[in-house]
Amino acid sequence: MAQHTDLGKRGEQIALEHLKVNGYEIIANNWRYQHAEIDLIVQKKNDLVFIEVKTRTGNFFGNPEEFVTSQKEKLFALAAEEFIYRQGHTGECRFDIVSVTFSKDGLSYQVHHIEDAFFPR
Repeated sequence: MAQHTDLGKRGEQIALEHLKVNGYEIIANNWRYQHAEIDLIVQKKNDLVFIEVKTRTGNFFGNPEEFVTSQKEKLFALAAEEFIYRQGHTGECRFDIVSVTFSKDGLSYQVHHIEDAFFPR
């Protein structure tokens, strides 16, 4: 497996644990619809939260969350809309980003959870 894929999977696992500790119930991970993928779908109370996880080693080129493009947001919203439809969810929903930044040696990391990170059109 490619090194960047390993890093991404490691970041997703850290994000998942972070969310659990903070009271979120994990509904799905790596949920796909057409060409879109939602890394994590979680719920807290009646709020359905769609999460994009971004993982980087260092922030020399910018913070991980800065790499969520408008195209990614569009695909993300398309998949979220389909998930909401299939589940019949009628409560609130939002789109968050969880960024995981590893130290250069890969031994430590920082997690930054950004609620309402974007609002798809």
